[in-house]
Amino acid sequence: MFSNGYIFRYASIMVILVAAMLSAAAILLKPAQDRNVRIEKMQDMLRSANIESTPANADQLYDKHIVKEILINEAGEEVSVYAGGKFEKGDRRPFDIDVKSQLRAKQDIAMGKQAPEPVFPLFICQKDNEQVYIIPLSGVGLWGPVWGNIALKSDLNTVEGVTFGHKGETPGLGAEIATDIFTHQFPGKTIFDESGNFVSIQVIKGGVKNSSINPVHGVDAISGGTITSNGVSAMLHDCLSNYITYIKNQKAI
Repeated sequence: MFSNGYIFRYASIMVILVAAMLSAAAILLKPAQDRNVRIEKMQDMLRSANIESTPANADQLYDKHIVKEILINEAGEEVSVYAGGKFEKGDRRPFDIDVKSQLRAKQDIAMGKQAPEPVFPLFICQKDNEQVYIIPLSGVGLWGPVWGNIALKSDLNTVEGVTFGHKGETPGLGAEIATDIFTHQFPGKTIFDESGNFVSIQVIKGGVKNSSINPVHGVDAISGGTITSNGVSAMLHDCLSNYITYIKNQKAI
């Protein structure tokens, strides 16, 4: 029989060895994992502009079509610009900005807390001799984070396309926000009304045709996914509202 001391030492050594192996594996795999995240982010952005890509060619197509990355503040000012593989202004690359943390900083400031000035990324995509503006989105669904991208045509009003993703929404219900059936409703919708007022795009429970919403500013909600649909509506409004001043400045030029 082994003594209690032997068993304890053996167990301790095994725990340390396994922990070391897992830590080493995590360190070795991290570069590949980070690259996969970046590639997936590129693919989602391109897809919002209706440009299909694969993991093998996403970075090449991104460099070809995304001609400028811009970082703006709430005053609509460009605080950093990255194009052609170098900085034209500032030193923060918009691609690396976490939108969720910027929204949190904005919320903290609104509550009187100390936080860095929030900044928001905007990506200019050159497609078929037209510029498309891609805006990243971040929000909350029923069970966790939801996110996406919305691409606006050169008028900075009409939707070219969207993508949505989620961490754990219910299959067959809220998870449907990531399907073509839902996202294909968005192209052609507008985020400003005829008077130039920002109205965003609402996801309507019961369907747009049964509501008082102008159809050009609304899409049908997912049946049985009310909370997730409301989360998408809030995400669109909260994220797009950060670009209103910038958009109006651009239209005034």
